[in-house]
Amino acid sequence: MDILALNCGSSSVKYQLFDWEKKEVVAKGMVERVGIGDSFIVHEVPGRENYREDSDCPDHRFAVDLILRTLTSPEHGVVKDMKQIAAVGHRVVHGGEHFTKSVLIDDSVLAAVVEVQHLAPLHNPPNIAGIEAAKLVLPDVPQVAIFDTAFHQTMPQHAYLYPLPFEWYEKHGIRRYGFHGTSHLYVSKRIAAILGKPASECNVITMHIGNGVSHCAIKNGVSVDTSMGLTPLEGAMMGTRCGDIDPAIPAFMMQRDDLSAKEIDSILNKKSGVIGITGRFTDRRDVIENADAGDHLCELALEMEAYRLKKYIGSYLAVVGKLDAVVFTAGVGEMGAPIRARALRGLDHLGIVLDEERNKGAMTRKRESLISTDDSPVKVYVIPTDEELVFTEDVAAILAGTYTDHMNFEYSFSRPDFVRK
Repeated sequence: MDILALNCGSSSVKYQLFDWEKKEVVAKGMVERVGIGDSFIVHEVPGRENYREDSDCPDHRFAVDLILRTLTSPEHGVVKDMKQIAAVGHRVVHGGEHFTKSVLIDDSVLAAVVEVQHLAPLHNPPNIAGIEAAKLVLPDVPQVAIFDTAFHQTMPQHAYLYPLPFEWYEKHGIRRYGFHGTSHLYVSKRIAAILGKPASECNVITMHIGNGVSHCAIKNGVSVDTSMGLTPLEGAMMGTRCGDIDPAIPAFMMQRDDLSAKEIDSILNKKSGVIGITGRFTDRRDVIENADAGDHLCELALEMEAYRLKKYIGSYLAVVGKLDAVVFTAGVGEMGAPIRARALRGLDHLGIVLDEERNKGAMTRKRESLISTDDSPVKVYVIPTDEELVFTEDVAAILAGTYTDHMNFEYSFSRPDFVRK
């Protein structure tokens, strides 16, 4: 049984085909520039050279069709025909308060996703387009929605509500939702297995650091707070997003520079964060390299990001109580040793003792690495995330009728004998 995972962005579609019996990735890739011209697919199969094909994709239906044609191609494909695809799992960024776990998509589910698309206007519309496209191309294949927000629905009301007029929550759904849920789920299950404890007994701070950044306070195995809010703009300093700022700043700058709401939103989301400070870079490798070469603004950006990471660790430690571990994941979290070092230095009094050499050696996306000292009361790990595996296992369990929720369902990666392929 092959399971296809789709992650539809505004102008791209990422995909991965997973062989459930063999428990391995058969193929993965991406269609880029969907709807904006000069579209192309990059198709990766283990043991083969990457394949690229230029093909016009005016919308997501054409992109999904291109993916399926590539997967079944006699020359470049990996399956004989589309009948081998047993189900499709879709990443859906925002499920509002409707969904606390992954679900089989029917008309009512799709209507509920459409209903909350105003909460994620950049993300939910392409997610919806991908679902509708896959249903057209694969009409008889079950489709499953996996929500970024579902993992965080365990937050208590005092954590997810903002100190704003309560009717804003009642009428418009204004509250903290959180994102990167599948990533936080995966690494929290992995660290519990590594520590040899049930997830329900683990208190963990997970740090998902990529171009987008979010942190999660996990107490007794469930999310009790997270840094992203109503949208992915709140929280940590990110590649192009500002994160936490004085909320009066946007109105102040709109008046000073005669900016529209759309213009200020674009600046906060696309021209702030790391690129806002450096003026040139979002890739932290470039920032680190130029900081080492003496670029003051790159050095400043590193210090600012690390300082804000450190503050979140401290605040979440206060929330979860006795802490078992801090986990870094995603591109920068897995590869950015200098950023991890800056964020963790000076936390010995909190029981977090970094091993500098171990940290420098943890520069791979293929290995789970301890980067704290052996006698550190709180363990610190770098754990490569695998959101697509969460997608796949949720889909397989829903098809089999064995899926419940993330605390009661046993994932393969939550077992001590799990080996990442």
